[in-house]
Amino acid sequence: MDDHWLARASTIRLLWRVFIVVLAVTVLAEFAVDLHPHFAIEGVFGFGAWYGFLACAALIVAAKALGVLLKRPDRYYQEDERG
Repeated sequence: MDDHWLARASTIRLLWRVFIVVLAVTVLAEFAVDLHPHFAIEGVFGFGAWYGFLACAALIVAAKALGVLLKRPDRYYQEDERG
C-alpha cells in the first residue's frame, strides 16, 4: 500500500524545515523594510510575529472554552429510549 506523499515522515520533516525557514526569513525581512508604526509597540522587532502567535493562541483557548460550554452528550441526537 502506497502512502500519500504528505503522510511520509520525510515529507513532514521537509515541510517543517521549509515552514521554519519561511517564517525566519519573514521576520528577518523586517530589517529591510522601513516601518511606520502607529503605536510604539508596533515598532518592536518581530511585533507581527509574536502578535500573530498570541492572537492564534487566544483563539485556540477561546475555542476550547466554547467547546466546554457547548458540548453535548454522545447520545444527544439519538432517539429517546422511552419511546
